[in-house]
Formats: sequence, structure tokens, C-alpha cells
Amino acid sequence: MKGNAQFPQCGFSGRAIQLLKAAGATNVVTVNVLDDDSIRQGIKEFSNWPTVPQLYIKGEFVGGSDIMGEMFQAGELQEMIKKLAPAA
Repeated sequence: MKGNAQFPQCGFSGRAIQLLKAAGATNVVTVNVLDDDSIRQGIKEFSNWPTVPQLYIKGEFVGGSDIMGEMFQAGELQEMIKKLAPAA
């Protein structure tokens, strides 16, 4: 993302964090692509996705903030996050 979870530096990154929190995510790890241009370009090439932020769950590319929004509206993001929670 651009920035970090505590200080997103673009609206899309901010929206991604809001969606994750609203879906129940508690342990969000972020990488600030603004710190290193090779990471910024490399992540786009790795995922074959042109924009940042990008969501990965267990190393698997999920999508950008637009996809996250659609998944949230459908309840899919919440289900993915719920499956990650440790069993009580």
C-alpha cells in the first residue's frame, strides 16, 4: 500500500484498511511501496495487477481496493478474514 495501516497515504490505501478492519481483520501487515520504487514496480509485475494497494492472504493475491470493496459488499471478505482467525 501507499503508507501504512496507521497512516495510509492515498484514498485507495485508506479504503483498503477500512475494509479489512470492518471485515474483522486484527493483524494486518503492510508494506509501504513509497519507500522503495523497486518494490512498487515489482509488486505490480508479480501480481500482473497495475495498481496499489494489493491484498494478499496467505501469500495468495486477492485484488486491489476495488475488488476488496466488491468482496466486502458480498460478504466474501468477511468470510475470508473469519477463516484466518485462530480457533478458540
